[in-house]
Amino acid sequence: MKKLLFSAFIAASLFACKSETKAPFDLVNAKKEIEAANKQISESMAKGDSVGLAEAYSTDGALMLNNMPSVKGKENLTKLWGSFISAGMGGLEFSTLEVWGDENYITEEGLIVIKAKDGTQLDKGKYIVLWKKENGKWKLHRDISNSDLPAVTK
Repeated sequence: MKKLLFSAFIAASLFACKSETKAPFDLVNAKKEIEAANKQISESMAKGDSVGLAEAYSTDGALMLNNMPSVKGKENLTKLWGSFISAGMGGLEFSTLEVWGDENYITEEGLIVIKAKDGTQLDKGKYIVLWKKENGKWKLHRDISNSDLPAVTK
């Protein structure tokens, strides 16, 4: 009887271990999800939706731009994006160059073009974003970029 119970325990344990095996992480699909999230961010900018832009960030996400401290928190991000929109920003174009990571965090390297509401180019540059999976969606966790244009000197 002990031998039968032990055999049943081993069989159940092996089945449990096998059933917990999950599919390998699909980085190609994750890149498509990141590109779709970037498209949503571009659409929020085109609509002048600072709340939508802030919602693209994780709950503890941060935007780190030149010449200013990091901006964290949905309220602060909403205000910052709102100030950019009020100043005339109206377009964001992203080109994802490369992504790497796993099912929890993905790093994206890309190019950005920033446009005014009338379509004129204001800036262009490159960025690195650390994306975090939050409630089943990829969210901007750390967002840093810098310009390719020469610094303005007086």
